[in-house]
Amino acid sequence: MTEFAEVVRARRMTRAFATTPIASTLLDDLVDLAARAPSAGKVQGWHLVVLEGADTERFWNVTLPPERRDTFRWQRLLDAPVIALPFADAGAYVDRYAEPDKEGTGLGDGPDAWPAPYWTIDASMAVMTLLLAAEDVGLGALFFGVFHDADRLRAELGVPADLELLGALALGHRAGDAERGRSAARSRRTPGEIIHRGRW
Repeated sequence: MTEFAEVVRARRMTRAFATTPIASTLLDDLVDLAARAPSAGKVQGWHLVVLEGADTERFWNVTLPPERRDTFRWQRLLDAPVIALPFADAGAYVDRYAEPDKEGTGLGDGPDAWPAPYWTIDASMAVMTLLLAAEDVGLGALFFGVFHDADRLRAELGVPADLELLGALALGHRAGDAERGRSAARSRRTPGEIIHRGRW
């Protein structure tokens, strides 16, 4: 098995973290790798708002206020020393595809001209690369949705209204064995269940 295959197979969503900080240089290295993910027109139209240490409380105070924490299943998730929020920028793609070398595509006319939201696709590939990079250096990571109070969170962090929030990334050192999520019991689909050769 190649090193890459080992990293892919080892990667799991981590829900229990130690409070040990992550060196800012290591975080920069992980983001540098994520920036190498595929990107239409090399737009790289995604951003990360990174909260570290005690600053992560700003995220939790909006999305999981103290009065709701006693019943929260994943208590050690709150110990993650880094919460990173990935945002996709549709406007950056429209602007890039209005440039002379891309204007013939018609994609510079606006987000509705695109057959698929490549800003979301590209940002998602960058997030996946970041998850794999974290695994490669022995860090735990969890990508999870921000299903409540996203507008309050955006206001708290000063994020422009036209950027799309994908979710949240918790990063840090794993804190021993944690209870697995319920979805982990589901079987993984086989290639035979996924591939349709020649036609559907």
